[in-house]
Amino acid sequence: MKGTTVLTAEKCFQLDSAGESRVTPAFMDNRVERLTFARLLRDSALELLLTLFMLFGVTSIIRWVIGPAPISRMIPQIHAELLIVGASVGILISGLILSPLGRITGGHMNPAISFAMWRFGVFPGVGVVPYIVAQLLGSVLGVVAACAVWGPVVAEPPVAYALSMALIVLLVGVSLTEPRLAPFVPWIVGGAIGMAIVMLGTSTGGSVNPARQSGPAVLSGQTRFLWVYLLAPMAGAMLATWLRETVQRHRFVLTHRLCGTHRDGSSLSGSTSKAFRFDR
Repeated sequence: MKGTTVLTAEKCFQLDSAGESRVTPAFMDNRVERLTFARLLRDSALELLLTLFMLFGVTSIIRWVIGPAPISRMIPQIHAELLIVGASVGILISGLILSPLGRITGGHMNPAISFAMWRFGVFPGVGVVPYIVAQLLGSVLGVVAACAVWGPVVAEPPVAYALSMALIVLLVGVSLTEPRLAPFVPWIVGGAIGMAIVMLGTSTGGSVNPARQSGPAVLSGQTRFLWVYLLAPMAGAMLATWLRETVQRHRFVLTHRLCGTHRDGSSLSGSTSKAFRFDR
């Protein structure tokens, strides 16, 4: 429809009568969302807390299901243990995304997700590095907290290295273009990560998150090839964003929030993705 406006974090697109997009600067539209330094700092700090909670939860689950514990003695088969771990971690991540903190920050808890949301045009570029730093620091602090509670056994988790984020990012990106599918994104993310743990845990470790990998690796001193496992999911995220933009050339991701709703929990129906203007 002529005059329809679709906004991204960098640009807004005016669709003409022929359906072709015409790029105009985002600041020319009054729906540009202001992003202040104080808000960016606050959201990054909350993202750190979310990632801390995630790592504390993940390492605690591994400690009691796979580590030396009554559950691991009752269920000696590794595939059965991974099924329990995968389901538990999936529910944990979905719950954190849907939590009040997750609705505020977007519930990324993953550098590859933050990077992908910037590439999708719904997350400000100025926020990518602060979010990633917060996520990596939160990962280390989460493992430190788990070590303080459960002991040093969690610094050597059986679940190890990273997998490509391409499939998860592609599923998330496609789902967030459709308001009816967006509310299911928390369960898509949790389910996909849980399945990765169950299906690939014995061969690769099932970790699809650079932040999930960095804390245990740093605490255990196993950092020789850490850079590979940090960068591989980022490359997967870049591939996924390119694929989504190729397949859905005239559809746009509506939000960077993995809860699939507005910040207040309202539906994305009738929404266009907002542009961000950074105010120091």
